[in-house]
Amino acid sequence: MHAQSSSRISLPSHPLQSSLPTAFDPTPLQPVSFFRCGSEIYAQGEKAGAFYQVEFGAVRVYRLLADGRRQISAFHLAGETFGFEADSTHHFFAEAINAVGVRVFRFATGAD
Repeated sequence: MHAQSSSRISLPSHPLQSSLPTAFDPTPLQPVSFFRCGSEIYAQGEKAGAFYQVEFGAVRVYRLLADGRRQISAFHLAGETFGFEADSTHHFFAEAINAVGVRVFRFATGAD
């Protein structure tokens, strides 16, 4: 077995093919970030400067109650987006339920 110190791996994006119809945005897709089962995607209280799209796998969004219990807010599967916040910090945790690939879409500078 090989030991790995990180639970997140990113691959570069692939440019879209020129044969796609013009209705599609010609800019390259965001790279896919990989998270292992149980890995934290973001934590409650962290700066919320992006939203996320699940490429494969499943994500659990939850918060921790004062007595230590976990209150699950949502599950997200392939094709779904999550991570939108009303203000500048995350109010929930997001965690990979299994091996997950997500695309991270960062907000433009000055958008906060």
